[in-house]
Amino acid sequence: MKEPVTFSKINFAEQAEVIERILQVAVQQTLSVHKRLGNPIAIWKDGKVVIVPPEEIVISPEFLNPEE
Repeated sequence: MKEPVTFSKINFAEQAEVIERILQVAVQQTLSVHKRLGNPIAIWKDGKVVIVPPEEIVISPEFLNPEE
């Protein structure tokens, strides 16, 4: 008979900085892929959806090398 699966509780508040950093890296890497493939992105600006062409997508270099 299989043993029941147990889950430990995670305190997300304690992990907030790590989680935020992971999400920031993921967004920057996704923007980088869009830019390299020549795909525009849609953003929300001043209450409207704005299409940003790939040549105007800004990538923050600090997020593209998460191991450093």
